[in-house]
Amino acid sequence: MNKYSVITIIAIIVIISPFLFSAMNVIGSQQLEYRWYSPGTFSFFTMLNHGETEFCNTLPFWISFQKFEVSVFYTDAYLGSYVVKPLTLDPLASGVQEGVFSSEDISNAQHVFMNFDFEFDSGDIRLDPNQFVVVIQTDTPILNLIPYSSTTQITGFEFDQIMNAEDLTCD
Repeated sequence: MNKYSVITIIAIIVIISPFLFSAMNVIGSQQLEYRWYSPGTFSFFTMLNHGETEFCNTLPFWISFQKFEVSVFYTDAYLGSYVVKPLTLDPLASGVQEGVFSSEDISNAQHVFMNFDFEFDSGDIRLDPNQFVVVIQTDTPILNLIPYSSTTQITGFEFDQIMNAEDLTCD
């Protein structure tokens, strides 16, 4: 093999590598598992007071995300968001990252969260759980230039079950 072929192969690898890494992040953000750091202890009220989330990379390569945001709505009214800072995860490994909850109407969020925590722990139904919606958005920019978000909408009850999971693939 002559030196021009070697230079060409190295140049191709250098050019393709950032795109490959970005593609792995996009795929990884869609396969990401998560739960509250202390399994079985999650409540919306504790999330309101900040806390840590455990993330599990289920894929055999490194992944990273820039932002993990959980936006909470009740009857189409925005209650607030729980945002986790950027994180890079090793292959088939888990990591813990602190999140911060922010809301424009914290007292309303506290009231709604306490009611749903009570309902999800086998209490009386006071508020309609079908109108309690959680939108999960994971931002993983492509080449750190092109914004890309993976968004999932689930019910508050489903989110409560995910955050209270006892086992993740990485365990």
